[in-house]
This record gives sequence, C-alpha cells and structure tokens, in this order.
Amino acid sequence: MSLVYPPRSPVENRLLSALPSEFKARLLPNLELVELSYKEVLYQPTNPIEYVYFPNHGVVSLVTILEDSTAVEVALVGNEGMVGLSIFLGVETSLHEAIVQVPGEAMRMKTDVFKNSVKPDSPLHALLLRYTNTLMLQLSQSTACISHHSVKERCCRWLLMTCDRVHSDKFPITHDFLAKMLGVRRAGVTVVAGGLQKAGLIRYSRGQMTILDHQGLEAVSCECYRRVKEEEDASRGIVQSKQL
Repeated sequence: MSLVYPPRSPVENRLLSALPSEFKARLLPNLELVELSYKEVLYQPTNPIEYVYFPNHGVVSLVTILEDSTAVEVALVGNEGMVGLSIFLGVETSLHEAIVQVPGEAMRMKTDVFKNSVKPDSPLHALLLRYTNTLMLQLSQSTACISHHSVKERCCRWLLMTCDRVHSDKFPITHDFLAKMLGVRRAGVTVVAGGLQKAGLIRYSRGQMTILDHQGLEAVSCECYRRVKEEEDASRGIVQSKQL
C-alpha cells in the first residue's frame, strides 16, 4: 500500500459524499488517500484493526477462512460502503479477511479518530446504521447462496456485483482468484466462464473480464443478486433524499 499524492479525484465514496458539507470538511483532514493493490490483505481474522477504509475506487472482498485454509467470500465492498465496520459495532478485530480483489484507491482513517467521529449524534453514525443493515443482508444472502445455488448462478452474481461496484463492464480478475472467492475448484470456474463466453454474456482474456450482456447475465444469476441490489438501491435513495 502506498499514499497517493495528489488525490486523483474528489472523494467518491458514497458514504463520505453523503455527509453534510460542514461535517465532511471537519472529517477530511483525518483521512488519507491510499492505493489499494490487487490481492492486498487489509485485515486478517482476530488481528486488531488499525484503520477503517472508505473505498473511492476498487473492490474489497470479505472472506471467511476455514480450518483447512479454504477461503470463501461472504461480501463485497466498493465505494458504496466501508471496510472495518466491526469498529463501528464496538469490536476491535475483524471476523473476516479483507482482501483487495479489484485495485483502486480508498480514504483511510485511524480507528481511534474514527471512533471519535462516529458518535451517536453524528451524521456518519446515521449513514453507517443504514449501511450495516445492507451489509448484513449481503452476508446472510451469501450464506443462502452458497448452500442452494449452482456455481454458475453464484459466478454470475459475483460478476454482476463486482461490475456494480467498479462502475464499469470491464475489470481485472483471474480464474484462480475467482475460484477462491467462490470456494470452488479452478476447473469449475473455467467451465462456467467458458459457457458464459460462448453464450455471448462475457468476454475473458488475459486476466480481464468484460461483461457484454448485463441483462442476460442477470437472467442466469440467482435471486440473491436482485435481492441485495434492491436493498442497496433503496438505501441509496434514502441517503440521496436526506441530501436534498
């Protein structure tokens, strides 16, 4: 991880952008812009959380590690949210490994400063309550998805959710990393991706994924994608209405 100077763009994290101007102005001096590198591990389970992160660009995966070292992704965080929500909930360590799946940038803040900035009467506290509800839905939906839906359905859900968070139909990913996130063998992902490519839904070449038919991919995906997206859209609408 490295610091990025000067900032490439204004703050694009939606939580920070939704804050009242006066409060945000007081908060910004305590934030530093950092680069998120591909596969960079931000947190490991049970380790103390030193910083919370508000992604501007890129995507971070929250991953559960089993005793046999198997890793399964349970949630994605892009510029709609923050990484380190455990601190907001009063827990000093992370339950999950947080690993960068799509490189980008984030605004990070030391945990002690964050605690002082997120008092119950602060605008940030209200936003994070709503975001917590959305993330909890994603976590619970992921559990149901892993248990009841096929690798093909789950792969489509993952691609769509990543696309929504990078705000682009093209993003870097390898079959090995996607297999790790889905908790399946690489060969299974290769077969599924090959089928989606033959159907004209995606194009995959040299570590770059391109979604060619968003609606077609959504039709193949399980209902988990639509359920989470509906809640995210509803939450975004509430935040926007408060800004008006």
